[in-house]
Amino acid sequence: MHSRQSQAAQPVESFRLGNGMDVVVVPDRRAPIVTHMVWYRNGSADDPAAKSGIAHFLEHLMFKGTARWPAGEFSKIVAGFGGQENAFTSFDYTAYFQRVPKEHLRAMMDYEADRMTGLAFDESVVGPERDVVLEERRMRVDSDPAAQLGEEFSSALFVHHPYGTPIIGWEHEIEGLSRDDAFTYYQRFYTPENAILVVAGDVEAAEVRKLAEETYGAIAARGAPPVRNRPIEPDPRASRRVTLNDPRVHQPSLRRGWLTPTYTSGDRNEVFALEIVAEILGGGTTSRLYRKLCVEDELAAGANAYFMGSMVDRAAFQLSASPRPGVEMAALEAGLDAALAAFLADGPSELELARARTRLVAETIFARDSQSSLARIFGSSLAVGETVADVLAWPERIEAVSRDAVVEAARRYLRPDRSVTGLLLPA
Repeated sequence: MHSRQSQAAQPVESFRLGNGMDVVVVPDRRAPIVTHMVWYRNGSADDPAAKSGIAHFLEHLMFKGTARWPAGEFSKIVAGFGGQENAFTSFDYTAYFQRVPKEHLRAMMDYEADRMTGLAFDESVVGPERDVVLEERRMRVDSDPAAQLGEEFSSALFVHHPYGTPIIGWEHEIEGLSRDDAFTYYQRFYTPENAILVVAGDVEAAEVRKLAEETYGAIAARGAPPVRNRPIEPDPRASRRVTLNDPRVHQPSLRRGWLTPTYTSGDRNEVFALEIVAEILGGGTTSRLYRKLCVEDELAAGANAYFMGSMVDRAAFQLSASPRPGVEMAALEAGLDAALAAFLADGPSELELARARTRLVAETIFARDSQSSLARIFGSSLAVGETVADVLAWPERIEAVSRDAVVEAARRYLRPDRSVTGLLLPA
């Protein structure tokens, strides 16, 4: 499965405010609705040492109010408009969004501009909100063996880089997060120079520019945008294995992962080729792994591939499969090894290559049907260092990937000696 779809049906416009804030306008005139998103170029991989989870914790605290809007008041306003709002934290960015009737765009901008500089929570909310985050971690991770294996797998794949640390943070470090930690982080990253405004919907670029200048543009520039201080992950030199046995596991699973370059690293052509590799190997029921492991060899109940090249530092390419009842994990792993080795030896057929290109480009067209998807595509891409032009050119670049490039990228990165294998097994 590939990680991004792109391309808007109408011309996308972008510009920068005088204080350094980037703005992207994505016209979508099918309904009188707007999706308003503010993206900050910081995520969990920017958490300071021993403060894992602070980006996500601050996301929670951003809903605790300002002097103008006490906690909960703006959420009631958005609900009163018939709108939705939420936020999310990833490795490389944090984003806040509302989806409302277009006549309320100004109110959304007023609120987010105020929240960028006016966050005003007191100590009384920090402890209870920290408990909320700890409970979220217990629900999502401690009660789910697959999520626990995922954390161990990522730690083995990224041994030095903070992509190996959970976005939500480690429990013992979340417990120590303070109001001062949150405010220090907020003052460092929540600046106009570090922010991207994306407005998708029934709007004109000139109107968005005027509103943005009157709201966000009134925020004083803070100078140069903050620098991401991250360690560099060394190239792997040994294969690694992590195994989790748990009595709650009813469906065992196998995953295999490798480190790869990203769209913002040296050779972007390799990353387009890896998108094709992921689609050929694990993109649905016509994929190489599904046909081989599930249909022909009857070893697996399911098999797929995952690749996300839109990261800042390193990307992860993953294959996964679950055994059929009665199939030993060793047999499934041998089958996966054989299927991958055959692909690396022979490369894709012309039919597989054509199908993969067609499916990936088709998904970019389907993405146009979702206003919020369009906003997320542009926001997440700019947040990791890509440009509007990069997003718009994505389908064309996929179409141009050659068979030789696919084979070369697969052989370079999907080697056994660079891999991490994760096994989820019953007790």
